[in-house]
Amino acid sequence: MAIFRSSYSLRLMVEEARKLTEHAGVRERIDAVLRIMGDGFGGTYGKGRPLVNALEDVAQQCLLHEEFALAQRFQRFAGYAGGKLFLDTIETYYDAEARQRSEKYMRRMAAMGADRAVSALEALRAKNADASFTDALALFRGIARSADHLGIGDGEGGIQLSTKYLKRLQEYGHMELTLRDLPRPASAETARMMSEFLEDADAGMLAQLLELRARRAGLASLRAAVDRPESSEGALHSCLKNQEWIFGGAFVAELARRQYTPDTILDIPLLRGDGSLHVVELKRANIEKLVIRPSGQLMLGAPVHRAVSQTQNYLRTLDEGRETILARYGVDTRRASATLVIGHPQYVSEGITPQQVADTLRTYNTHMARIEVITYETLLESAERMLALSSAEQSSGQVDGHTA
Repeated sequence: MAIFRSSYSLRLMVEEARKLTEHAGVRERIDAVLRIMGDGFGGTYGKGRPLVNALEDVAQQCLLHEEFALAQRFQRFAGYAGGKLFLDTIETYYDAEARQRSEKYMRRMAAMGADRAVSALEALRAKNADASFTDALALFRGIARSADHLGIGDGEGGIQLSTKYLKRLQEYGHMELTLRDLPRPASAETARMMSEFLEDADAGMLAQLLELRARRAGLASLRAAVDRPESSEGALHSCLKNQEWIFGGAFVAELARRQYTPDTILDIPLLRGDGSLHVVELKRANIEKLVIRPSGQLMLGAPVHRAVSQTQNYLRTLDEGRETILARYGVDTRRASATLVIGHPQYVSEGITPQQVADTLRTYNTHMARIEVITYETLLESAERMLALSSAEQSSGQVDGHTA
C-alpha cells in the first residue's frame, strides 16, 4: 500500500524552488503543484498520486529546459510525496538550517565515537603496557562484532520502532557509508599532502573524478546483475535507472515520467538533444533461446520477436498520441526510436558462440528502421569503452594541468 506525504515544509521548498527558474512552462507546472497542495487550511495539505505526478511533471519540464539541478530537486520532492524519502532527507538537501543541524549532529556523533576509541585504547594500554598495533586491531574488531548484540534489556512485550527511530537508523547508515568511504592515508605526511592537494585541486576535475567513480560503480552493479541467472527485469531496471550515459552521448537525460498513454508504461524513456523521445525496453539477460539454429541457419528466437512486437506497439501508440503528448508534456513522440536490450551470449544454448550471436543481431538490425536490438554484453562493452575513453581524457587533463 502506497504511503503519500505532504507538509508545510514541502510547500515552502516548492515555493522557494519556483524562484530558481525563469521558464514560464516550468512555473506553470509548479503552480499546478501548489494548487494541489492548497493553503494548508486546518493544517492539511493536498497529497496523493496527483501530487506525485505533478511534481514529476515539473521535473520533466525542467529537463526539457536543461535545468538539471532543478529537475533533480523536484524528483526528490516526488520521492518524499510518494513515501520513498523522509522529510529530513529532503531538508538536508534544500534547507540550509536543517543541513547545519544534521552536520552538527554527525560531527558530535563522530567526536563521541573518537572519544570512545581513545578510552578503549587507554584501557588496553592500562591492562597491557606492551600491547601492539595488532592487539588494538583485535580489540576494535571485537567491539564491532559485539555491537549487534548490545541492547537495553527486556521490554514488556513486543516493541515496534517509531518513524523517528527509523529515520535515525537511516542517518546512522548514511554516516557509516560516509565514514567508510573516507580516504585513509598511510602516514601523517601522506595526509598533509592529500590536504594540500584538495585545497589546490580544481573543483571541476574533482567533480569529473567523482562522476567517473559513480559510473564505474553503476556499471559493476549492472554486470553483477547480468551475471546472476535469476535476475529479473526489475533488478536490471534498478541498475540502469538514471544511468542514461550507458546508452551513449546522444541522450540528454532520463525523463521522470514513464507513462504517456493510458496503456503504455515505458521502462526507460530517454530525451534526445532535439527534444524527441527514445524508448529503452528491457528484458531478462538469461534467455536460452536468444539465437537458435532450427535448420542449420542461425536466427533470433521467439523471445526476441515477442519483445520487438511489444516495442513496435509502444512506438505506434506514441505516434498516434503525438499531439496530445507534445501539448501536455512537451515531449515529441512522433517517429520515436527504441533500443531493446535482451539476453546475453553466456546463456545461449546449442553451442552458439558470442560472435555468432553478434553477427545474427547485426544482420537483423540492418533491416530495422526504428528499433535496435542489442544484448547486455554489447551494452556493457560499449559502456566500458566510454569509461576507458573518459578516464584517458581525465588523466591527460591532469597531466596537462600539472605541466602547465
